[in-house]
Amino acid sequence: MTAQHSHNRSDADDGRTHEHPQIRVDDVSKIYQSESGPVEALADVNFDVGHGEFVSIVGPSGSGKSTVFRIIAGLEAATEGAVLVDGDPVTEPGPDRGMVFQDDALFPWRTVAGNVAYGLEEVGPPEGFTTEERVDYCLELVGLTDKADAYPRELSGGQRQRVGIARALAVDPPILLMDEPFGSVDARTKTSLHRELLDIWMETEKTICFVTHDIEEAVYLSDRIVVFSTAPGTVLDVISVDLPRPRDRTGDEFTEIKADVLAYFEDEE
Repeated sequence: MTAQHSHNRSDADDGRTHEHPQIRVDDVSKIYQSESGPVEALADVNFDVGHGEFVSIVGPSGSGKSTVFRIIAGLEAATEGAVLVDGDPVTEPGPDRGMVFQDDALFPWRTVAGNVAYGLEEVGPPEGFTTEERVDYCLELVGLTDKADAYPRELSGGQRQRVGIARALAVDPPILLMDEPFGSVDARTKTSLHRELLDIWMETEKTICFVTHDIEEAVYLSDRIVVFSTAPGTVLDVISVDLPRPRDRTGDEFTEIKADVLAYFEDEE
């Protein structure tokens, strides 16, 4: 693992030097058809994610966080509006967006190395790497070099999520989309994964869009936090987290930002 950096990248690299934000969610609405009639999941959602930025989406259960994640990923379409990546409309999944889910979704019949290699078999390794070299690099990045030949059933929950992150990074996508990836691990493991994810982010300079219902997690990780309302989900606020890293979860400023985000949940209730 690389050493943790003690600065906030959002001041230096928030997308203002680029023609387009890396991700733009532009007036996105989503309506599902159900047996009892239409269900509005998202209503006029707007936010941007700059190049190299770490942005979290928080909101209560059922607020449409995962729905907007799936639309950004290209796994489903918006009813109205559009998602743009580097100015181009998203119409389907692509190698420019690596995805990590709460359910690690590893192939149980493949080894750890085999799981990480899966995407590389589809699109090939990044320039300058062989598939084996890229797998080795990504496993080193997540601290699992010694587990290359293990199978998912032999790993802890935290280790399986690390494999999921390595697999998403393998094809070197500029964007990492993460949907509550640490929601099913214990608090101690989650704290370790937070530190490791920030190390990976610093080393790889990816753009990360991170969905979570854990406000403390969002404040610890993010440059900015997009706060969703209850259903139908819309953006209540975008809160900047102007704190140096590594962050003190018990510090006054950290606690104040956490309270600012929490206030929106209490207002919704």
